Amino acid sequence: MKETLEQELKLRVPDGFELPELEGEALQPRVFVSTYHDTPGLRLARAGATLRHRVESGKGLWQLKLPRGGDRAELEVAGGPTKVPAEIGKLLTALTHRAELVKVARLRTRRAGVRIAEDGRALAEVVLDSVSVLEGRRVARTFEEVEVELVEGDTRTLERLGKVLRRAGAGKEERRPKVVQALDLDLTSNGAAPDEPHTPAEALKLMVRRQYDQLLAHDAGVRLGTDPEDLHQFRVATRRLRAVLRAAAPLLVPEWADRLRAELRWLGGALGPLRDLDVLLAYLRRESETLEPKERVALVRLFGWFDDERENARAEVLKALESPRYLELLDSLEAAAETPHLVDSTISLETIWRDEHRRLRRAMRSLGDEPGDDELHETRIRAKRARYAAELAEPLVGAPATRYVAAAKRVQDALGEHQDAVVAGEQVRRLVSRSRAPDAHFAAGRLVERQENRRRAARAELPDVWGRLQKQGRRIAKAR
Repeated sequence: MKETLEQELKLRVPDGFELPELEGEALQPRVFVSTYHDTPGLRLARAGATLRHRVESGKGLWQLKLPRGGDRAELEVAGGPTKVPAEIGKLLTALTHRAELVKVARLRTRRAGVRIAEDGRALAEVVLDSVSVLEGRRVARTFEEVEVELVEGDTRTLERLGKVLRRAGAGKEERRPKVVQALDLDLTSNGAAPDEPHTPAEALKLMVRRQYDQLLAHDAGVRLGTDPEDLHQFRVATRRLRAVLRAAAPLLVPEWADRLRAELRWLGGALGPLRDLDVLLAYLRRESETLEPKERVALVRLFGWFDDERENARAEVLKALESPRYLELLDSLEAAAETPHLVDSTISLETIWRDEHRRLRRAMRSLGDEPGDDELHETRIRAKRARYAAELAEPLVGAPATRYVAAAKRVQDALGEHQDAVVAGEQVRRLVSRSRAPDAHFAAGRLVERQENRRRAARAELPDVWGRLQKQGRRIAKAR
């Protein structure tokens, strides 16, 4: 399966639009027919993903596009049109929610364009796509759009070429995939809570919906395993959901909320070891680049042991994601985003947020002058809870919660840096005990020393960032 990162700018164009004169090599005109597949409820489109089978010059190719930050990852597998390749189908397990994939649109695209080069380096391709929406042999409707797709250029290339195209008559940016335009879909209305909630229940539904959508958006990337950021964002969404359900406990039926939190705890437990190893390996590899070549060589075997552990941890993640238990959890989260099990309560989200801040304040006051590593780790968990309670209240409270969230994140980051340093030091000591090579022990000692410095720096930062959060906490107390 071939994977590429697609970075592009798409613009709407009026009828009769022609590409301006661009310095570059004319591309060979192309014609291809794409058959798009989705669930009957268009789950892929709603998650920002597209699956199509494209035929060009008699050759068939399956293409799956997944959101990745502001860009899209494109996966390609050669094959005939009758069956979705197994490797693609597995990636779509969560997005399809076990629903059947069916044909939803068939488009014919005529493409012409130019490859822009500079100093012998291909920067981008600028193409004009004339698209026909096919219904049987009939053309139901047509539309055009212009695309700038990066080859070796950067965002400045996109901006520069976008300005040229707009001067030539191109219009606003078109973020919708072709299939969404062809079906004239409105993906903003999906029955979820409003983006501007007015009640605690609506705010809770919005928060759960957003984190559930985050899980779905990164699920395929976690399965694919080529970008650690997918796992990071997936795990963050899992943690946020647990924290939100905990913060909103006074509003929720206890048995229902406890059961959902327990399942999220199970999922988080499966994700944790792999994410921790990703963070550890990335940091240690960066640090090792600053050592002498001889020391770096000595660390290669140690990192190899970490890599072996990472493969085992990844296998556990995939085992969890391929289990019926995970799919049942997704069902529960989707239901929670629409109809959470609420109790009659008059407590406000602002009160819940204040209570979490008071718990954090008590934890900070109990630390003393030289708190232990475990104490700081527990305090970090308290800081997360306070932050997520503020995020839950933010749509209703506004700016005070926004300021508090920003300050809480700085506390959380300082404590997180401290915890990462503690874990890194422990892991390096553990692995170096397996090696008898003096060079490895020396290099590992250098890395451990740096973790101690990193740990001390994080502790030194804590009073300042906590002071800023305290200031925000006093403001919400006065506003009561």
